[in-house]
Amino acid sequence: MIILVLNCGSSSIKYQVFNMNKGCEMLAKGLLERIGLNDSILTHKPTGKAPYKVITDIPDHTMGINMVMAALTDHRYGVIKNINEIKAVGHRVVNGGEDYKESVLIDNDVKRNVELFSDLAPLHNPANLKGILSVEKLIPGIPQVAVFDTSFHQTMPDYAYMYALPYEYYEKYKIRKYGYHGTSHKFVASKATKILGKDIKELKIITCHLGNGASITAIQRGRSIDTSMGFTPVDGLIMGTRTGEIDPGVLIYIADKEHLNVTGVNNLINKKSGVAGISQLSSDMRDLELAAAEGNEKAILALNMYAYKVKKYIGSYIAVLNGLDLLVFTGGVGENDFKMRAMICSDMENLGILFNFEANNNSRGKDLIISKPESEVIIMSITTDEEYVIASDTRYIVEHHTL
Repeated sequence: MIILVLNCGSSSIKYQVFNMNKGCEMLAKGLLERIGLNDSILTHKPTGKAPYKVITDIPDHTMGINMVMAALTDHRYGVIKNINEIKAVGHRVVNGGEDYKESVLIDNDVKRNVELFSDLAPLHNPANLKGILSVEKLIPGIPQVAVFDTSFHQTMPDYAYMYALPYEYYEKYKIRKYGYHGTSHKFVASKATKILGKDIKELKIITCHLGNGASITAIQRGRSIDTSMGFTPVDGLIMGTRTGEIDPGVLIYIADKEHLNVTGVNNLINKKSGVAGISQLSSDMRDLELAAAEGNEKAILALNMYAYKVKKYIGSYIAVLNGLDLLVFTGGVGENDFKMRAMICSDMENLGILFNFEANNNSRGKDLIISKPESEVIIMSITTDEEYVIASDTRYIVEHHTL
């Protein structure tokens, strides 16, 4: 079974194609950027063939996915003969609310709910729905599966996911913590324990998905019991352009002083803040580390704040778990930024975390242990693969539904 995996953003489409009959072999992957803008860019990377890039204007997601299909079937750069070889499409969907505790086959009810939850994930769910509807137009009748970022966190207890607001707002609007990056947290926790040859149900685990978006999850007996992102993906850690947790009174004060409406506040907390806002330089940690090395004080401050907040969450989740066996770093920053990992894990010896700076140095994009042998807590860097999870769930659900 050949499966196409789509992760649609507001102006981008990430994709991978898998042959599930050959042990989930990746046939191709790619990225389409700048949808709706001039000079959109499609970068297509077929396995075992030269990469392919095209720059053209792509006005919408339907045309974008049509271009992806053309690249997949191209006689030089393609990996399939025609699009009918694709038997199912799996979609990353950011918020599934309380209704979806696992991945599901997409029908009209699912589409309505993805649209309904767009208020909770306005930067993601509308784009996810565009991808679903575009595939319907291009390949009518093909099975599609929604894999939700929020599903893994539906095991949180009510005292962890509820907010101290009048209960009526939960009843009326389902105001609660949902958590995100669940597919990644679930995958790396399972992968790390398999590498160690341990049973995930016997371990207390903290997973740190650190990238432009960032979150931390406390995992007990294989189940998420708390996570840093909340009602929306803006809560918790400092991120590339998002504030993370903040005193809500600050937002009221700034809105009053700067005459910001709801849209203005939303742009402030989602697009203008985080390390980009602090540094006034960049949301990319690589840029900040270069600037910090040259003595840029705001870049240094942004890096210190980022590391401090991650360290603080790790400590709080050790308390929640009543101990810790395994600490996992993943995501673009977690897997590749060895300097940030060192900043986070230094001076935590009293919590049983003995960091191996030598093993960590210059280690990027690898599955490895970065704690000292005598450390009570095993620390690991683990490469995530959310697309693999989406492909696996899609195959299982489509085959199960067929049966």
